[in-house]
Amino acid sequence: MNKLISLSLCLLSNVVYGQSDYRKAFPFAEKQTEFMLKEITHGTSTKPNPVSPRTLDDKGNLVLIPSKDWVSGFFPGELWYLYEYTHNNKWRAAAEQYTAKIEPEQFDKGTHDVGFKIYCSVGNGYRLTQKQHYKDVIIQAAKTLSTRFNPTVGTIKSWDNRKEWKYPVIIDNMMNLELLFVATKLSGDSTFYKVAVNHANTTLKNHFRPDYSSYHVIDYDPETGAVLHKQTHQGFADSSAWARGQGWGLYGYTMCYRETKNPVYLKQAEAIAAFIYNHPNLPKDKVPYWDFDAPDRPNAPRDASAAALIASALYELSTYSKNGKQYKKIADQIVHSLTKNYQAMPGGSKGFILLHSTGHKPANSEIDVPISYADYYYLEALTRQNRLANRKPVVDL
Repeated sequence: MNKLISLSLCLLSNVVYGQSDYRKAFPFAEKQTEFMLKEITHGTSTKPNPVSPRTLDDKGNLVLIPSKDWVSGFFPGELWYLYEYTHNNKWRAAAEQYTAKIEPEQFDKGTHDVGFKIYCSVGNGYRLTQKQHYKDVIIQAAKTLSTRFNPTVGTIKSWDNRKEWKYPVIIDNMMNLELLFVATKLSGDSTFYKVAVNHANTTLKNHFRPDYSSYHVIDYDPETGAVLHKQTHQGFADSSAWARGQGWGLYGYTMCYRETKNPVYLKQAEAIAAFIYNHPNLPKDKVPYWDFDAPDRPNAPRDASAAALIASALYELSTYSKNGKQYKKIADQIVHSLTKNYQAMPGGSKGFILLHSTGHKPANSEIDVPISYADYYYLEALTRQNRLANRKPVVDL
């Protein structure tokens, strides 16, 4: 009798929290992406050599971006996730085509986002094909990214040529460390690993408040390493918790624990997770407002991209932590909410998968729109949900 009750509760849990959402979401994503591939030929761009979709403009037109845009690598990554799930070579061919357009970014020393661009595209390509060429691109991109590391500060510099800051470092930068960790594994060169660990340690020391929420921007003195300012750029206020920023931190320290097995990183990821899911301003559907402290709640814009990012991170964190069941349950809730209430209409939104993301609210840019990185992290979360359901490692590189 107890076994029957236990089984019934397990089945009920699957229904309530959508633990098999990937089975419905991937076929939908395929159809949307097929539509988007056709729409790309009609997309608009104000910059030369557009290679990837980013969002929709205020008239509903598909906005295309060049490879230098930090968002450029996400769409090729989506194609790789579709190939991984379906094993259909048409998705591999499309992924290879769009990945090739991002590869020149392996040499761009003018941005910290070479990790986003190269790892989300080429990194997934290597993970799934083991192509030597992709391996070479990853290692070169890591060499390029490492040139932005200042040993006095202990971090990789974010933006260049910003009058407001001397040496800005944003929480987003945690995401670019994965490229460095992987490059050490592929090359045997520990330089990349050491840069990543230094950056993670300095960020842990200076970016976080006592409640484990994070500032968006820390400005350093490049000559002494001293902290000059702690503030925001994309959040509501310097003291507020910008939703996607909290997701970058959660994902970043979960990944750092995977690569180093340093328990300090695991503890940090667990604390960030607790801040997010225990926050009194987190809506019932677990899809956050663009900033946890947005003043116009409950009418403030949501950020589906932050939700997808957080879900993906929680799935991985669930495999390392004693709180694993709780993290997976919350990730399942988020994915179910996104699948049920945040998907685009079939054949609509020029082929984007998710609606209701917020890019840069203070600049009145990309508010309540689909954005390619929301779709990327949604497909990654679905991939991880699928892997867990089939008792496979969440990460296999």
